[in-house]
Amino acid sequence: MSDTAYARTPRTVPTRSRDRASWDRAAVHAVLDSAWVCHLGFVADGAPVVLPTIYARVGDALYLHGSTGSRPLRGAGADEGLPVCVTVTLVDGIVLAKSAFNHSVNYRSVVAHGTAFQVTDPDELATALDALVDQAVPGRSADARPANAKEAAATAVVRLDLDEVSLKSRTGGVNDDEDDLPLPHWSGVVPVRTVYAAPEPHPSTTGPVPGYLADFVAGELPC
Repeated sequence: MSDTAYARTPRTVPTRSRDRASWDRAAVHAVLDSAWVCHLGFVADGAPVVLPTIYARVGDALYLHGSTGSRPLRGAGADEGLPVCVTVTLVDGIVLAKSAFNHSVNYRSVVAHGTAFQVTDPDELATALDALVDQAVPGRSADARPANAKEAAATAVVRLDLDEVSLKSRTGGVNDDEDDLPLPHWSGVVPVRTVYAAPEPHPSTTGPVPGYLADFVAGELPC
């Protein structure tokens, strides 16, 4: 692994459409920083399990949120950790071709492989919990009560170091077959965007919408 790119491994080099793959660190981080829900895959009792959960990136580590009673957290608490695969996908557009076969999706997807370990150091855990809150709404952790001892004891976080990771994406328009061009069917791209609506305050909230939240909803911060 270099300062600008992650190392290529058999697990991070795709077998199809290799031209869409990238190991560029900045590009990988840009995707990870633009979302906050991932899918965590692992094996439990000999069968594959994939669970959605929230995450945060801090440097070259992903912190994944869970309950102290969840299966992946119990496995990650062991000395050998828990082998996992984490995916984060952003959909940018639906590509509609004149033929059903040539329909596609514009997307950016990061896949990370490795061994996850439960975070037990109190300082690291506090950093991870703040990062998990800020990953969803930047600036929020400074405007909320931190977890107390009881809440922290009921919350578990695992860390996956970003060692085996790659990005795969598709951009651009429709790849219609030449013979299909005269067909009357509409073809093109339907862009997909994430839009946040106006905040709805709880009845106990009397103050104005915080500046960081107003900026976030307005799209001035990553989301």
